[in-house]
Amino acid sequence: MKPSSAARYLFAAVLAIAGWLTNLPASADTPGDFDFYVLSLSWSPTYCEDRGRSDRIQCGGPRPFAFVVHGLWPQYERGSPRDCDVGPRSGLPRRLVDSMLDLMPSPSLVRHEWRTHGSCSGLGPNDYFDLTRQAREAVRIPGQFVDLPDYLTVSPRDVEAAFIAANPGLKANGIAVSCDSRRLKEVRICMTKDLRFRDCAEVDRKACRSNSLVMPPVR
Repeated sequence: MKPSSAARYLFAAVLAIAGWLTNLPASADTPGDFDFYVLSLSWSPTYCEDRGRSDRIQCGGPRPFAFVVHGLWPQYERGSPRDCDVGPRSGLPRRLVDSMLDLMPSPSLVRHEWRTHGSCSGLGPNDYFDLTRQAREAVRIPGQFVDLPDYLTVSPRDVEAAFIAANPGLKANGIAVSCDSRRLKEVRICMTKDLRFRDCAEVDRKACRSNSLVMPPVR
């Protein structure tokens, strides 16, 4: 039995509406509307093994870097906001970018972190990077990772335990190690909006599951 012309018209209309809804832009994340921060600390020697000396400041300069700040990321309990609408985009002042290079030794990284994560903090650029510096200063790097002269084989649990021992109040379910197939890449620490250590179940669940990792030396 053939469908009536009215039924065919209705079906076509439903398809058109479905296509229109599919093409609607996703709802934007609201700056300042999030639950906590993740301070992500990158093990610079792993990054530089991949990049060689193409990253001139971080990997080819006179100063060797160990843990550097990847970013301070606003997070939801599940998921995270990104690329929030903060009005017309303008470049960060050179002075501000340069002021962060001791912690984040890549101008392109500083700019990227503001666009992608800082824009969702509800803060202006100066206040966001001030807070990033405060977050880094609130975390003590374990002594054995400050200046690593040789390759070191560790487990994620060992790295987490070292950070927990060095930072009173930090707990196992508030820190996560990130890795590639064989090397330590990052340590991620969860913090409240006023930079106290806190638990973060989702971040902890996504931690590296390898039993053994290599940390390349600081050079």
